[in-house]
Amino acid sequence: MKNINKIIFVGLLTLLMGCNDAIEIDQPGRLSAANAFQTVADLENGVLALYNQLDTTPEIALSSNFTDELAIGFDSGGQGFALYDFVLNAGSTAASNFWVRNFRTNNRCSVLIDAAAGITPDAADQANYNNVLAQAHFIRAYANMELLLYFSPDPANDATLAAPVVDFVPGLGYQPLRDTTGDLWTYINADLAIAESGIIDQSNNTFVSKDAIKAFKARIALTRGDYPTAQTLATSLLNSYGLANTTEYANMWLDNDNTETIFKLERVLNDSYDGQGSTGSVNAGGWAGARFAFVNATLSGSPYFEMDRSIYDVLSPGDVRRDVMVSTTSIISPDYQNDPDPVNNDVLVIQKYPGSQGRPLMNDLKVFRSSEMLLIAAEAQAYQSNFTGVQNLLQQLRSARFGSAQTVALPGSVSEAVGAVLDERKIELAYEGHRYKDLKRSGVAGGRGVDRDPIACGIQSGACTLAASDFRFTLPIPIVEINANPAIGAEQNPGY
Repeated sequence: MKNINKIIFVGLLTLLMGCNDAIEIDQPGRLSAANAFQTVADLENGVLALYNQLDTTPEIALSSNFTDELAIGFDSGGQGFALYDFVLNAGSTAASNFWVRNFRTNNRCSVLIDAAAGITPDAADQANYNNVLAQAHFIRAYANMELLLYFSPDPANDATLAAPVVDFVPGLGYQPLRDTTGDLWTYINADLAIAESGIIDQSNNTFVSKDAIKAFKARIALTRGDYPTAQTLATSLLNSYGLANTTEYANMWLDNDNTETIFKLERVLNDSYDGQGSTGSVNAGGWAGARFAFVNATLSGSPYFEMDRSIYDVLSPGDVRRDVMVSTTSIISPDYQNDPDPVNNDVLVIQKYPGSQGRPLMNDLKVFRSSEMLLIAAEAQAYQSNFTGVQNLLQQLRSARFGSAQTVALPGSVSEAVGAVLDERKIELAYEGHRYKDLKRSGVAGGRGVDRDPIACGIQSGACTLAASDFRFTLPIPIVEINANPAIGAEQNPGY
């Protein structure tokens, strides 16, 4: 159900917490957190605004543009060329966005958590109080997980540097150094423990639920290399949610079906994300579909990015994912390899985000889906050398997407099995913000890296391949942070 309260209370966060982002500047007339949050109802309103901090469009933009999901569109005006050409440095928007946005979310969650400590709820309000705090702790954990995945060179190695752990509302002039990956995991897990103990709903696809926490923990376990735990958690959720059939899958991307949806971020008319946003950029905001087109998800909708042939060529007829992701208005060259003008004769229009509520390109953002859980379970089994288990799970997914029984080859090694899972993730989770993290996590083990279609990419710049071991699968500490906090510059990530 679309919740209009999420729109109403977006402004509340700016009013109550925006000044706090300036950190302890005592401005005349400022409404302090202690005065703003005096009741459990105030906290409930505040946590709605925290949800508005969550946005996966930067991940979608970075992952699709930097990896092998996109080709430069025929209607391009130069948007996103730097990322497409693998240009990443401390001055890149990607570095500043992921750093600043997630620390802002961390801070705003901490403001609400600190304010809640000054409220003593009545017995009748205790469960709601605990639930509000649990949601704030989950959102804070989610932001810090994003910081860890993008800024730690190795999220499975506790000794590597990650991001600073800031578990309080800091004062002006606070200049932290980077904490270790292990320290940041401890912070994330502590928040998740509080979230798990206080959340009321078992399932609720638009608010944090016990199932959303379980899905988050499955991702964490896979990232950490705890494959038995990842498999157990993911399998449990897959058994509860199942896979959509072909009709349900198509309707899911029109926001008309939630069969597979464990948790999503709603996007509705007139909310703060209802707009085009920064085209070709990883900056947060705007419609998800505007990451690929200016007007709508058709040939006449000015697509400035198109689907890379490396995806299209493995999307078989009969696979509903082809119908969902490739607009029927696309131009398909009958002899692409020999086409003298592929820019104009082969235009693969991405329509995974066609729009809803009459608004082109605006769709809910799926954060956790049951198909991802299946792929987590498959990857966990791959690392545990259960190749038959990998085969069975991939066949299950492909059979659901074709609507008929499908056969997948039995892998013969861990590398083959991990590679097969990565190949399926590339199709199933395309344009959802996973590919960059997938290659960083398992590209080396699975023998996969960025591998764009050489014709389309050769026309642009020739930046067609990139090994998963490349340092640019970790973001640099941004120059905006180094300028304000010079000491952290000595802790810059390798390669930058």
